[in-house]
Amino acid sequence: MNENHYYPSKHDFVSSAWFRSHRRSPFARLWDNEDSPFFGNPMKKSCLSFLLGGVLAICAISYPALAFSANEPAVPAIESPAMEPAPMPSWFMGTMPTTDARVAIDVLADAESQGLNPRDYRAAELAQAYRNASQGASSASDFLLRLDDELTSALERYLTDLTHGRLSPEVLKHRFKAPPPSRFDARAYVMEARRSGRLAEALNSAEPRVPMYAAIRSAMNAYRAMGSHPAWQEPLPPLPARSLKPGQAYDGLPLLALRLAALGDLSVAALPGDVYEGMLVEGMRRFQTRHGLEPDGVLGAATLAALNVTPAQRVQQMALTLERLRWTPLLHAPRMIVVNVPEFVLRAYALRGEEIDLGLEMRVVVGRALDTRTPIFLEDMRSIEFSPYWNVPSSIARRETLPRLRRDPAYFTQQGFEFVTRDGAVVDSLTGEAIDAVQRGDWRIRQRPGPRNALGDIKFILPNDQNIFLHHTPAPELFSRVRRDFSHGCIRIESPVELARFVLQNKPEWTAERIRQAMARGKSSTLRLDEPIPVLIAYSTAVVKDGGKVYFFPDIYQQDARLEQALRSARPIQS
Repeated sequence: MNENHYYPSKHDFVSSAWFRSHRRSPFARLWDNEDSPFFGNPMKKSCLSFLLGGVLAICAISYPALAFSANEPAVPAIESPAMEPAPMPSWFMGTMPTTDARVAIDVLADAESQGLNPRDYRAAELAQAYRNASQGASSASDFLLRLDDELTSALERYLTDLTHGRLSPEVLKHRFKAPPPSRFDARAYVMEARRSGRLAEALNSAEPRVPMYAAIRSAMNAYRAMGSHPAWQEPLPPLPARSLKPGQAYDGLPLLALRLAALGDLSVAALPGDVYEGMLVEGMRRFQTRHGLEPDGVLGAATLAALNVTPAQRVQQMALTLERLRWTPLLHAPRMIVVNVPEFVLRAYALRGEEIDLGLEMRVVVGRALDTRTPIFLEDMRSIEFSPYWNVPSSIARRETLPRLRRDPAYFTQQGFEFVTRDGAVVDSLTGEAIDAVQRGDWRIRQRPGPRNALGDIKFILPNDQNIFLHHTPAPELFSRVRRDFSHGCIRIESPVELARFVLQNKPEWTAERIRQAMARGKSSTLRLDEPIPVLIAYSTAVVKDGGKVYFFPDIYQQDARLEQALRSARPIQS
């Protein structure tokens, strides 16, 4: 598996031809699109000069440009190993901390506002040491030299974490196939900032300039500001039955209203009565919509569990989202497709003149959380197959198809199956010998094109070693479900004609009618794309969309839980 990654260094962004040639590439403008949930832009004016990359969610997903501005002097070239590195200017003037020292200490102390842990940088200890030094508690030269080194090391680590993330996506087995990374020299970056007298501006510019990052960070800090909100100081009373339905009485209505108001789903002025009704029910529906739940207004077990998640827990969820945004690869193409697994949504983006258009959004079905999860990866879509055959994977054949055929031989004809021998010959009759040959792996079984075909009538191919692709389905009723993890791992799409038109927009002869005809022909045909289209399978349980609202989705694959555990293992809490 090739899991090399390329993240342009800050030197790349500010001093090389790479930046000059890519700063207005199509995906730089993708981030400017205000309608995109993953790429919606609350910092449109300030981000126009940066190359930005593909999330969300939820929604999203890149690395920052650390330049002070496009016209400022570049960070010096990284010294080669053969050169003696230049010394970092002291953080002291005589025995007193400099203004830069106070700036650095404040940034490290505020690391939580970036979803980072101040303890990773010994922020409290450094702050106390510098306070002692400023009060003349210790002016020994070796003590000041040690503080110099410790503050420099802490700030370098902070900048590396902020820009590249604390972990590699390889830890979570995410398959981002990209060129090797360039090294960001945090020391050279800090040194140049200090030499130019612009450390505060440089550290502020180090924040990833991905609008989704800024939106999630803003929402995270709004939840942080709730602190120990009184709405979560006591539990909601037990429900009167298995669920609370509109029109029923409930002792917990005042506390319920307080929580919904704190989260912005209910007007603060709304005063609940003795019965669950009216504005309170509408507020509940808004809450359910924002939390990936059925918006029926019924307070059941799943909704109660979501209501019991404290603001502090949501802060941690959004901090994990920020970590993902830091190490998702940059994308360079005029069009792209993004699937956010926990949200069960596909979005397609295209360049329209000088603007990037959210050209398409649709619901999807993804792999079952229990046993057939859709992998997180980046691959290129290269072809479309109309009226496809379904070559049943051997694991599915042995686990599901062959046992069914042994129980119900009529299923073979009903579903349009046929066998294919090792030399490619087709056998269209069911025998025990054929079943045994598939069981041994000598033959394979496939489903002919037709109305019962598991892939529907179209397949979007993105070659990968896990045989994951996008396709339609003969069971479109599943798209009406709120939770949609039903597949064997591939991604079922709600609107295949619309996606095909997006993919084939450079081929005007492929009209919607022609696409439908090819899908209905019943004879398999493959059309190669002139230009591959990147497809990113992303995972974000927090997404900002709909004018700045934050949405939370269940961690169906436990990826957030795995990331949190990996971070704990990599960075044990220091006492």
